[in-house]
Amino acid sequence: MRTSFGALLEARACRAPGAPALVWEGGALAAGELHRAARACAEALAARGVGPGDRLALAIGNRPALAVALLAGWRLGATVAPLDLLLGSHDRAAILADLAPRLVLAERDVPGLPAGTGAATEAGPGRAALRAEDAAGPALVLYTSGSTGRPKGAVLSHAALEFANRSWAGPVMGLRPDDVVLAALPLAHALGLNGALLAPLLAGARVVLVDRFSPEAALDAIRRHRVTVFPGVATMFHRILDSPALAAADLASLRLCVSGAAPLAWDLAAAWRARTGVRILRGYGMTELFRPISYLADDPTEIREAVGRPVPGVALRLVDEDGREVAPGEVGELWIRTPAAMDGYLGAPAETREVLQDGWFATGDLARLTPEGFVVIVGRKRERILRGGYSVFPAEVEAVLLAHPAVAEAAVVGVPHAELGEEVAAFVAFRPEATCGAAELVAHCRERLAGFKCPRQVTILPALPRSAAGKILKARLAGGPR
Repeated sequence: MRTSFGALLEARACRAPGAPALVWEGGALAAGELHRAARACAEALAARGVGPGDRLALAIGNRPALAVALLAGWRLGATVAPLDLLLGSHDRAAILADLAPRLVLAERDVPGLPAGTGAATEAGPGRAALRAEDAAGPALVLYTSGSTGRPKGAVLSHAALEFANRSWAGPVMGLRPDDVVLAALPLAHALGLNGALLAPLLAGARVVLVDRFSPEAALDAIRRHRVTVFPGVATMFHRILDSPALAAADLASLRLCVSGAAPLAWDLAAAWRARTGVRILRGYGMTELFRPISYLADDPTEIREAVGRPVPGVALRLVDEDGREVAPGEVGELWIRTPAAMDGYLGAPAETREVLQDGWFATGDLARLTPEGFVVIVGRKRERILRGGYSVFPAEVEAVLLAHPAVAEAAVVGVPHAELGEEVAAFVAFRPEATCGAAELVAHCRERLAGFKCPRQVTILPALPRSAAGKILKARLAGGPR
């Protein structure tokens, strides 16, 4: 039986059971209390039929109930899938159909929490919980957008989770037991779950839960709880810099910020450091890999255009279209080998084979290496748009636009955006005699897609540019060479 990642967290908690583990508006849980709550929760979930090999979906925000339910699921040998609360009903239904969970838990359904945390308390006889050190199956299923509109669940093992979070807690962030980490990122996403919750708990640090990010809420939490580490995305740092509240903010406790989920421009990192005196560690990762490339807390090196170097234990290569390594200094597709890689996509062997080959993950991103081994991302082989940390695949949005009776052609591209990294832009051509406005098409998308996937601008053209072979020339639409 493999070791559960939850067992590592419990062993860490046993070293200082009275140390604060989770803090939120109006409450706190010490490390020992957190794991006692998880044991009680596991007993109650077992009574409801949850056991080894089952899947447990968590529809819970940045609340203590999420951490308790996560640990409880692992105690039972279940595979846990945190769900993004911002998902639209269509996306949520598709994910649940793909996941087929034994239970879907909301915050009110999580037993075992002490009074005052907003969740029920129940327990009873049922299927016996496994020992905390046992892992009966995968640890997590984290969903990432599918290129064809089908959600893809990245299946991640306990071993992958351990490697990733030892890396986060160690060389990347250099966490110590006296650190206080702000959890303002959505904990249903890989960056928030690992960098803002699991790695701090593994290091014995304190986690400050912020249920909903705003510049004012984040700055207030940093001041009141003496936060030392702030993981975030570019949008968060940009909004704080633009907030009038920053002028009076107390950031004296803050020693480090960490960015991820989407590219963070050098100019934004430099502006943040100039205003706050605090460095933002930039890096590169994805749901399927966690964070294989990063700058490190103890290494002051910064290169404007690069995203960092492979973290210890990670290997990479750049290959051409035939899978052969390119010459030094040349651009190739970035392939990564890491112990933190997913096992595969849930129920999707063909899609898994497209990206996992002999232990290497084909990222679809084009990159080059500097002579010192730093990675510079220069473009994408696959059409993924990174909007504010969320992945958007054009094919899914295009399919929704083409379902509108007025639309004959549709193309979706990413365009640069100062705050979000990229914005979703759509270009359409209408059917003969059809009339429709851009606002109507945006509303059509909002009814069918998660908000972050909807185009913010729709350009109506007589026809979309095509090659001689009939392929839409998206480079022209995005402002590229004609």
